Amino acid sequence: MAKKAAAPKPQLVHIQATSADNPLLSKAQKEFNRLTRRIAKLEKEVTDYRTAATALRQRVQAEYRPLQAQHNAERAKLVQVFDFALENHKITKGERTKILDLLVNGCIDLLERGHPELQPIFDKYAPPPTPEEDAELEKQASEMMKMMFEQQFGIKFDPKVDVSTREKFQAYVDEQMNAQEADYEAKEAQQAERRAQRKKTPKQQAAEDKRLAEEKTITKSVRGLYLDLVKALHPDREPDEAEKIRKTELMKKVTVAYEQNELLTLLRLQMELNHIDQTHLENLAEDQLKTYNKLLREQVAELDGQLYDEQMNLQSFTGQPYYNFLSPIAMEYDYQRQKTQLEYKIRTLAAEVLAFEHDPAALKAFLKTHKVPRPGHGPIMMQF
Repeated sequence: MAKKAAAPKPQLVHIQATSADNPLLSKAQKEFNRLTRRIAKLEKEVTDYRTAATALRQRVQAEYRPLQAQHNAERAKLVQVFDFALENHKITKGERTKILDLLVNGCIDLLERGHPELQPIFDKYAPPPTPEEDAELEKQASEMMKMMFEQQFGIKFDPKVDVSTREKFQAYVDEQMNAQEADYEAKEAQQAERRAQRKKTPKQQAAEDKRLAEEKTITKSVRGLYLDLVKALHPDREPDEAEKIRKTELMKKVTVAYEQNELLTLLRLQMELNHIDQTHLENLAEDQLKTYNKLLREQVAELDGQLYDEQMNLQSFTGQPYYNFLSPIAMEYDYQRQKTQLEYKIRTLAAEVLAFEHDPAALKAFLKTHKVPRPGHGPIMMQF
């Protein structure tokens, strides 16, 4: 079977030394080369990362999720073993306390992970709170939320306002946040109006004129490249059908690059069509180079943002910090590590369930190693 042809690498847009007698490049030329290399590197990083992240998501669904389900199934068996032990084995008060801790704090999440059949067991050992207990818990949660919103957002809670339920609390917070936002926008509008009415100093006016001139130059430069490519690629002027299809696809790339101010993409396409060459690049005026470099810096920032967004999206999917998988290699390493750990947990848990089912002494020996966390020592994070 023939190998699939590799996608062609983007053409290098690079300014070479003008001659052997004068090998030195100007500062703007060096920056142009640095930026084009940086963009090419970032484009590859974004593409490689996106491809690897997509493959990882597919593997998680195909390989890791079934392992999680298998792990939870073993945990569900452990819950049933604990229930049987509490009902039938001779256990001490301390052992009972430990088993209840393992049940309530270690396994109750199984109700939301595909094991609703365990509800009667949890109802037996961790019955739902009474209406009075519910009200007290709601009150405590409300007080904690009040403190948090006062500290973080400066919201003052009127003692007369009823925020006894989550719905009422949320409605009051939304009202206060909307009022703060409206007040902020009104102040911003007033400041903007004052700035607009304030007469600019000669220095400020000069800076504003320079900025507007740069924007006009950039727009003109990019549009010039775009129009040159449009003239060369317009498919309606092409009689050959195959070439017409090729030019139509190229025109799509040109349009996207123009709309997104991707200068380097336009330059690559021009070089591909032999509309510019190294001599043209070497003889670009300094002002033109500075304009190009400004656009290239913006493209670098855009690509940096794309790479960061890909990392944040993967972090959201995996629940793992993004710095665990900064590259496809790190991504693969972290996935294999977690998969191996989960497979080990499944094997260990299956062996423990089997032992506890047939040998109460094995359960008692296990309970000796378990320590019930003391209240107030932070969140309990326990998995089997």
